[in-house]
Amino acid sequence: FTKVNLRDVKDSAVAFGFSDTQEARFCGRDLGAVSTGLAHHVLKPGKRQSFGHRHADAEEVYVVLAGSGRVKLDDEIIDVGPRDAVRVAPSVLRRFEAGPEGIEFLAFGPSHPGDGEIVPDFWAE
Repeated sequence: FTKVNLRDVKDSAVAFGFSDTQEARFCGRDLGAVSTGLAHHVLKPGKRQSFGHRHADAEEVYVVLAGSGRVKLDDEIIDVGPRDAVRVAPSVLRRFEAGPEGIEFLAFGPSHPGDGEIVPDFWAE
């Protein structure tokens, strides 16, 4: 087994210039996970994730830990709050937006390196 505190994992948002919007910690490598992906996300109040994305093969489950917000799933927008879990099929475009107090959530599913497609203008205004 491996134990890691999520706050000890490198915040990838800093390296990509997104730290004014969010924190993004991809924990699989730190945990030594072979086939499971885990990410810890924190969005600042009123901010959206810096881009939308989808996958070719990886189904994901998102679990809201704290705060509230919305998530756009293809053409539908749903409200989410603490302890809400949302399963997203691989091909569905997704992007989170934080409410007035921000939002903290986990994303997990199978690890498929190179499987993600970034869509920068998904849910742009």
